[in-house]
Amino acid sequence: MKDIVQEIEDYFKNIKAVYGPRLFLDHALQDAEVTSTEPVTPTSVKTQPRPVASKKSFKSHVPPQTSPELEAYFQEIKECTACALSATRTHFVFGHGNAKADILFIGEAPGQDEDEQGIPFVGRAGQLLDKMLRAIGLSKDEVYIANVLKCRPPQNRDPLPDEVLKCEPYLQHQIELINPKILVALGRVAGNTLLRQESALTTLRNQVFTYKERPLIVTYHPAALLRNPRWKISSWQDLKKIKKLLSEL
Repeated sequence: MKDIVQEIEDYFKNIKAVYGPRLFLDHALQDAEVTSTEPVTPTSVKTQPRPVASKKSFKSHVPPQTSPELEAYFQEIKECTACALSATRTHFVFGHGNAKADILFIGEAPGQDEDEQGIPFVGRAGQLLDKMLRAIGLSKDEVYIANVLKCRPPQNRDPLPDEVLKCEPYLQHQIELINPKILVALGRVAGNTLLRQESALTTLRNQVFTYKERPLIVTYHPAALLRNPRWKISSWQDLKKIKKLLSEL
């Protein structure tokens, strides 16, 4: 009985540390698709001032990498003009993290903050992702984070098939260079884009897929959790699944 009580206490401590003090138990709603575009500012995440964007330029930068191979690959592809997104980007967002990471997180595309700074997941969603990683004993220094697309689509729209066709090989080569044990797709769009299907997030979350001969888990995008705190319990279940799978590999 004591072990069960301790497990329950640990669960609520982690939920509060990652997602804030508001607890939702409405299971009928927690797995619904994202329908609201109204952002909800959680008390646990402080909004940072938005950096001033530089004028559009093809000059790009990448955070320091722990692998000369990744740095060389960035230099090789950073001036890419294979699709129309190259004409509207501020920065080519290559990726960030540990070049020997066991887990590689994949979003669909950079947002405005990422386009301005050239680094994935640097806004409020990135702050929440930091907390999610800490909840399972990891930090951004131990994982690698990238996107299917390296350039921001206008108005953060979903990636187009032609853009994915041109850009996905870059991600695939990053996977080869990093050689992670697990891939984690953040959000329905990223999961469906990689798997070439159109499924609800509830369907994607309940399976372990294979992408490039590696297990792929699909979970909530941190931005969706900011908009819909009801999904925090399901997200915590996914985090535990990721941690368990990593321990088994």
